[in-house]
Amino acid sequence: MARLNEENLERARRLVAVYPEPRSALIPLCHLAQAQDGWLTPEAMEDIAGLVGVTPAEVHGTATFYDMLHTEPVGRHVVAVCTNIACMLAGAYELLEHAEDRLGVSVGQTTGDGEFTLEEAECLAGCDAAPCVQVNHRFVGPLDPDGFDELVEDLRSGARADEVPRHGILCRVERTVGLLATDPTGEAERHGDPAAGGTAP
Repeated sequence: MARLNEENLERARRLVAVYPEPRSALIPLCHLAQAQDGWLTPEAMEDIAGLVGVTPAEVHGTATFYDMLHTEPVGRHVVAVCTNIACMLAGAYELLEHAEDRLGVSVGQTTGDGEFTLEEAECLAGCDAAPCVQVNHRFVGPLDPDGFDELVEDLRSGARADEVPRHGILCRVERTVGLLATDPTGEAERHGDPAAGGTAP
């Protein structure tokens, strides 16, 4: 299993330095590790634990709380079909059934070639594009069965690589600084100075 490689270990150290408390970097480090391997390996979680001063069990517990983080291998493309009310009324269950037939897997499974993992989502907050689908957390849709088939072919061929990177790549921009504050002590904000981002009492 993979640990953080040297480049990502260095990126991880820089990321930890952005935060006033190392453990605050836990979730961003999970995303970094997932970007490396497509999922959070046990060894990467050990590395993260050491960097932020918690146990590997705490890293695992945090990671399993969030749908965006995977502690088991998934496909290069994680396809999530929303079946909440707006999408359901627009044919989401029929689309999901078609997706299972087209990919040859059930919800929660990965295709034999490791290309696709199919998920059912409770709500993707894309009701205006119902039935809404996400691929690697990028919105696509609305989709009908023909549109889904076209999407699958585009993803297989790499035609949407600029729009939809492989699973795990959450952000293509590396953060290098923390949030800027005119008053690093936070006193003005605590006392309600609107100019410092506080709210007047």
